[in-house]
Amino acid sequence: MSEVVVTRTIPEAAVAVLREVAEVRVCDQDRPLTPDELHAAVRGADGVVAMLHDRIDAELVDAAGENLKVVANVAVGYDNVDVPAVTGRGVAVTNTPGVLTDATADLAFGLLLSVTRRLGEGERLLRSRTPWNFHLGFMLGTGLQGKTLGVVGLGDIGQAVARRARAFGMHIAYTGRRRAAQEIEAELDARYLSHDELLRTADVLSLHCPLTDDTRHLIDDAALAAMKPTAILVNTSRGPVVDEKALARALAEGQIAGAALDVFEQEPQVEPGLLELDNVAIAPHLGSATTETRTAMAELAARNVAAVLAGQPPLTPVTA
Repeated sequence: MSEVVVTRTIPEAAVAVLREVAEVRVCDQDRPLTPDELHAAVRGADGVVAMLHDRIDAELVDAAGENLKVVANVAVGYDNVDVPAVTGRGVAVTNTPGVLTDATADLAFGLLLSVTRRLGEGERLLRSRTPWNFHLGFMLGTGLQGKTLGVVGLGDIGQAVARRARAFGMHIAYTGRRRAAQEIEAELDARYLSHDELLRTADVLSLHCPLTDDTRHLIDDAALAAMKPTAILVNTSRGPVVDEKALARALAEGQIAGAALDVFEQEPQVEPGLLELDNVAIAPHLGSATTETRTAMAELAARNVAAVLAGQPPLTPVTA
């Protein structure tokens, strides 16, 4: 019988899908595996269900051996996978698009509201038992109505965030490698702008692009200097899209007004300068963190593995 290795615990419903087609071995440690541990764990496996912190490359394929047929990444992003190296060895790579769109968009907008309405700051004040009293100038934030949301990457999640922004009365502008379909632009009344023009235009800049060589540190000192001093940066994509040290400097010096971050360059570490600032709302990579969404992600990964082991095409393949 085939063997599938799961590199970290996943919902039992997904494990049940795998058990229908293979013997399943779940690595139940409460931390990411080291590279050596990962390579030892996958030895002899026909399929691997991997997490976004697992490096999937030629070395892993070598460690697994000739039986390996599929690696299912439990994430929509796959910057942890050397796709050409793995697929070039005849191993299928899959991801989990679609199922986490709404959860991530909800989280992005929740973080945006937290920083613009100073919710985290207010909670910290109350929990510290600092005396306070209501008056008309107390902890003023800023509204979103009539402001422009700039979306970097108008894919499924970017569109979902834009729809939520429209419900708040915001205008939509976006940039990306290509223009969105006309019907999407029409639905969102979205303007396509160059990257530089979007930086100058957006009141809120929300990042929804994959991490690639081109997008690493897309938001750096120069980009932050080009933004409005009243602008808010939101990142729920991948941490290294933003130069965190540059962002901490820009926020401390008032180059931009605030930031809302769910992802970080060196997870689980966070740039210390960001932790000192009240104009930053942060969360520990919670974009897909609902019971329903994480279960759906794991089940989709499991169905991908099951399909490949049954000699069928994967449901959501990633190609080089």
